[in-house]
Amino acid sequence: MKYILLGRVVTMDSRSTVISDGAIYVDGNAIVAVGEHDAAAPAGFSGIKPVKTGGTIFPGFIELHNHLSYDSLPLWQVPKKFTNRNQWQDNADYTSKVSAPMGVIAGSSDPRLLAAVARYAETKCLLGGVSTSQGISLKGDNLKTTYRSAMRVVDDPGDPAFPAANTRIPDVDASSWTSFKKEVDNASCLLLHLSEGLDEKAREAFLALEHGGKWALGPALAGIHCAALQAADFAVMAAKQSSVIWSPLSNLLLYGGTTDIKAARAAGVRVALGSDWSPSGSKNLLNELKVAKAANESFGIGLSDRDIVAMATSTPAQIVKWDALVGSIAAKKRADFMVVSAPSSADPYTSLIKARESDLELLIIDGRPVVGTPALMAALGTSGESFKLSAHKRVIDYGPGDARVPTLTYAQAHAAMVDALSRLPHLHTDEKAGKGVNHHVLTKSAAPQLHLALDEQHDGGYALRPRLLFHGEPTGPDADPHLGAKAPVALKPLKIDPPTVADDPHYAANLQAQINIPAEIKLQLKSFYD
Repeated sequence: MKYILLGRVVTMDSRSTVISDGAIYVDGNAIVAVGEHDAAAPAGFSGIKPVKTGGTIFPGFIELHNHLSYDSLPLWQVPKKFTNRNQWQDNADYTSKVSAPMGVIAGSSDPRLLAAVARYAETKCLLGGVSTSQGISLKGDNLKTTYRSAMRVVDDPGDPAFPAANTRIPDVDASSWTSFKKEVDNASCLLLHLSEGLDEKAREAFLALEHGGKWALGPALAGIHCAALQAADFAVMAAKQSSVIWSPLSNLLLYGGTTDIKAARAAGVRVALGSDWSPSGSKNLLNELKVAKAANESFGIGLSDRDIVAMATSTPAQIVKWDALVGSIAAKKRADFMVVSAPSSADPYTSLIKARESDLELLIIDGRPVVGTPALMAALGTSGESFKLSAHKRVIDYGPGDARVPTLTYAQAHAAMVDALSRLPHLHTDEKAGKGVNHHVLTKSAAPQLHLALDEQHDGGYALRPRLLFHGEPTGPDADPHLGAKAPVALKPLKIDPPTVADDPHYAANLQAQINIPAEIKLQLKSFYD
């Protein structure tokens, strides 16, 4: 498949090149050339009618932190201010509205529900311009695997050209400094939660990385959150070329503050963005840009709008060692693009931060159109499922999908999640009686059944964070042997989290009702969502 895209091209290269009237030439999954649209076309493209996007073309977003399995759950109204992860993880309200409901969903025997969880989560990402995110873990009889999404996933990219990132670490290595150091030294990229919270207890998870004057840090390690770190800690990270994955909304919702990004950048630490998950984070990376912008203005971080966009494009590509292939638009790189409607006279980076999901007009991943307006998808010879994004028509084509789970349309996945969440109190009882989602009749199958392996709940012998000792005490909260052994809670039906802000009339009000977000941040967010 060969095609030519016309539009303003924001390359996100090291020179911040913006081509106001540009053309991108694509052959298969690769970019052949990028330049002015009136320049001579490269060989092999004569006679191909260009597709006029009428918009601004950016690299697709790369997200390095999202617990996708949870992304159908609504935003949690956090009941109090916490200072570290241990506290909210053990909170009764969190259990009843987040961990227990997802435990029920993950324990389902309905393969269509598993497929719906995955399909709905990937769709939310795609509608926010995300071409790459983390994977959805699955488990079966002696099997651990990853759902094959329409997106590229960092921990299982399915392409030998992309080195896989490790998003979890064997328990034994997470608990031993020597073994952990060896993992850090040998990995291409290791994405692990670190210092989740603002208090000294949270900081101890970082301090525990030092042993005998040496640090278990290196270019592979990207610490997710690092909210408790101080300027001296970031200086250590910079010296070891480690990185930070920043999820500002989640931090603000839970703790009322966030990572000292100003200190991290002053030290020279690379920083990328991640939306975390829908219970305490943004719906997608496009909306997390807005929170980063609000935090920048309120806390005087000193980021330009281009810096913020880089946190979702070129910088995460560098962190996972994929920058030779994606993260910017250049010849010989992969064709990962999104097209956003934006005034040609406006600053492109500012326009992207302000954009809504309804402004995203096309997303191409590895050369293949995945979601877009009917006109652009048709111009690229692609058909698919039609649906409405608020009042706007869109077409989505997921591709071959994952043959190990039922194939669902977006409409089917949405309906299945709505149905399952409404029947949480008796979902398993219904399934034993043969009632699956949307009145689908369940039958016993001799084939091995795949289930969700929830990153935050299921003990699969792997950890998402270091569990190293600090002064003889474990620092990882999931090192607690009692985690997950809580008394059963009385479940109530839940409403699904709408896929986009454009489909969620209560989103702005829900953010303003959160008690931990500082007033100045709320004021900044009003400018994006009013």
